[in-house]
Amino acid sequence: MSHTDTRRTTVGGGGVVQVTGELIATRRAGAYHHLTFVAPGLAELARPGQFVALSVGGPTSANLLRRCFSIHKVSPSGTYGGTVDVVVAAHGAGTQWLTALRAHDEVDIVGPLGRPFPLPKEPLACVLVGGGYGSAPLFWLAEALRERGCHVEMVLGAATEARLFGVVEARRFADGVTVTTDDGSTGTRGWVSDVLPDVLRRTGAAVVYGCGPMGMLRSVTQVAAAEGAVAQVAVEESMACGVGVCMTCVMPVAGKDGVTRMVRSCVEGPVFRGDRVRWDAFADGVCRVPADAVGAPRESGH
Repeated sequence: MSHTDTRRTTVGGGGVVQVTGELIATRRAGAYHHLTFVAPGLAELARPGQFVALSVGGPTSANLLRRCFSIHKVSPSGTYGGTVDVVVAAHGAGTQWLTALRAHDEVDIVGPLGRPFPLPKEPLACVLVGGGYGSAPLFWLAEALRERGCHVEMVLGAATEARLFGVVEARRFADGVTVTTDDGSTGTRGWVSDVLPDVLRRTGAAVVYGCGPMGMLRSVTQVAAAEGAVAQVAVEESMACGVGVCMTCVMPVAGKDGVTRMVRSCVEGPVFRGDRVRWDAFADGVCRVPADAVGAPRESGH
């Protein structure tokens, strides 16, 4: 194992490690791949909601930009040392390269990155909503919430049964689980936003945590607001560097002062209060700069 190449640095005031991680397990999980890496020092620092940035490609074919993935779970100690798990959907060349790795292959990993989910100081009823493999970080979050005495329910949705992730696992970590699929192949036919109001009313939940596509997070935020709950959402903006340098993942978020600023979701996020995200700026998969945002282009007064 190559565990000697560990360089510690600090990003955004938190501890981050860069380490050569050895793949010790890879398995299919429906439409996705579940990968486990030995990542010494990383597991001890990570919190639910944070992510890792993985290099992709071999010595002669490495891509310039890393690929970022939410941390599914960590194990601070074990037979091989601390491990970190991620869930990958093989879409492009980078993720296809990752999912083709075999046991004992090595990947350069940077993490943990970003801001984690905030945890309530007192026991509360919480609902965790995941879309597709966006549900990956929610099981670890559920475990942390239950350790604090919170009642936890999960709502998992996807287009089809094959694109759901972790339904069996959810039943171990949550007090109740509701499943939806667009095509009705399992669970309730429809979207998570169709069943969420009933779950919130039944549980009296004060907090909704969400992770998944931006359209889903917008609807989760709207439902939470209508039911008097606070939404905390982990956004899925495309991230390239993962450390706030490239500005690829900027998005409009209103601050406590009500002023909209373009912030880096990899550093200021990926977790935001849902009611502070300017969802009106997102359309057709494109994020636009709202006219009232700080630094927005101004029309000339000719």
